[in-house]
Amino acid sequence: MCLIKKKLIIPGRKNRSAYTALFGGLLFLGFSAIIIKSADAPGIVTSFYRMGIGTVVLCIPFVYNMLKKNLHFPVKGIMMAVLGGICFGIDLSLWSTGVVVSNATVPTIFANTAPVWVGIGSMLFFREKHNPKFWVGLVLAVVGISLVVKNDIFSANGILFGSLLGLASGLFYGTFCLVSQVGRKLVDTLSYLFITTFSSAVVLAFCVIIFNYEFTGYNQQTYLHFLAFGIGVQIFGWYLVNYSQGYLPASIVSPTLLGQPLITAFLALVLLHEHLTIWHISGGIIVITGIYVVHFSRNKYKN
Repeated sequence: MCLIKKKLIIPGRKNRSAYTALFGGLLFLGFSAIIIKSADAPGIVTSFYRMGIGTVVLCIPFVYNMLKKNLHFPVKGIMMAVLGGICFGIDLSLWSTGVVVSNATVPTIFANTAPVWVGIGSMLFFREKHNPKFWVGLVLAVVGISLVVKNDIFSANGILFGSLLGLASGLFYGTFCLVSQVGRKLVDTLSYLFITTFSSAVVLAFCVIIFNYEFTGYNQQTYLHFLAFGIGVQIFGWYLVNYSQGYLPASIVSPTLLGQPLITAFLALVLLHEHLTIWHISGGIIVITGIYVVHFSRNKYKN
C-alpha cells in the first residue's frame, strides 16, 4: 500500500537513501508477526489496533488533502477502495489468528503466497497469459507447502491450522491487490490508503465483536505492543517502503519485500525461541523460491 508516489528519478544519493528506506521498512514489517505473537491479546484485536491507529494518524493528511485540492471521487473508485479495505481486513484477521495459534514464521510464509493468487486471478479476470516460469513457480510453491505441513497434519501443535489460515490470508491479500489495480486508477494514493485502512479497521472491529473479544482490559505491555504495531509497522514501516517506491522500480521493491518471512523467521528464533524442523525450513525456502519465480515471470522490469 502506498502513501505518496513520486517519480522514479536520479541515481546516486537518493537511490542510496531509497535502498536504506526499503530495507528499514522491511525490518519493521518483519517485526509484525513477532508483535502479534508477543502481545497478550487475540491476533484480531492486535490487528484492529494496528489499522485503528493507522486510520487516526492518516486522517489528518487525508482531510487536509481533501480540503486543499477539493477532491471528488467517482462512486466506483470509493467502492473499490472499500472493497480493498474489506479484503485487507479479512487478510489481517486470518493471518494474525494463524500466528497466534501456531507460530510467527509459517503463517507469514504462507501469507506471502499472494503473488501466486494474483497471478491466478489476473488470468481468470483480466485474461492475462502466463509463461511457463509462472507454472514452474506455482508447482514449487505447492511442493514447498506440502513439505512444511508434512509432519503436522495430525499434530496438535497448530501448525496445520496456522498454515491454512496463512494460505487463506494470502488469497485475500491477492484479492486486495487485484481490486487495487482497478481502484488506484480512480482514487489518488493517499485517499485510497486512508479509505482502505479505515475500511480494514471497521472489518476488524466487527470481527472483534463477532468472536466476543474485548477491545480493552489488557495489560500495559500489550497496549505498548498495539502502539508499536500501529506506529512502527503501519505508519513508519510502510512509509519507508513507499518512500523507496518513489525512487526504485517495482521489479526491485516487490521481490525484496518477499524477504519478510526470512526476517520474521530469524527474529522468531532469537526473540521467541521458536523451533523449526528441517521440513519447515526446507519447505519454506521452496515456497519462497516458487513465489520469486512467479513474481519474476509476471514482470518485465520496466522502470
